[in-house]
Amino acid sequence: MTELLKIFPDSPEFWGTIVYVVAVFLLCGLMLGLSWLLGGRSGARARNEPFESGVVSASPERLRLSAKFYLVAVFFVIFDVEALFLYAWAVSVREAGWPGLIEACIFVGVLGASLVYLIRVGALDWSPHTHRRRPSGDNS
Repeated sequence: MTELLKIFPDSPEFWGTIVYVVAVFLLCGLMLGLSWLLGGRSGARARNEPFESGVVSASPERLRLSAKFYLVAVFFVIFDVEALFLYAWAVSVREAGWPGLIEACIFVGVLGASLVYLIRVGALDWSPHTHRRRPSGDNS
């Protein structure tokens, strides 16, 4: 036991952190255990049916979503994280000074360039693709 005490630092902050982490895990385990013990059990067929916002689905077939929905969701997350970083930068703008401003401009510039790229390749274009054929007499 004395070897363990020599390994760990002798600071109250360290032991406070250890107590906090242990308390968090115990509280999470307690809540999960109590919900398992006190929760109702149902083996009915209705339990395995999907529902939307507490209401049974209106149609029995599965709705297939286009991959564009997921692509736009990923783009949203990327640009949402950009807003988060810019908010953190704005809080410390005085401490960051001119180098921080230059870094933020580079960051926004890279993300702006990526947005322009996404628009140019048509990643955000939701219109149906129509292939126009050239008239047979047009050689240009």
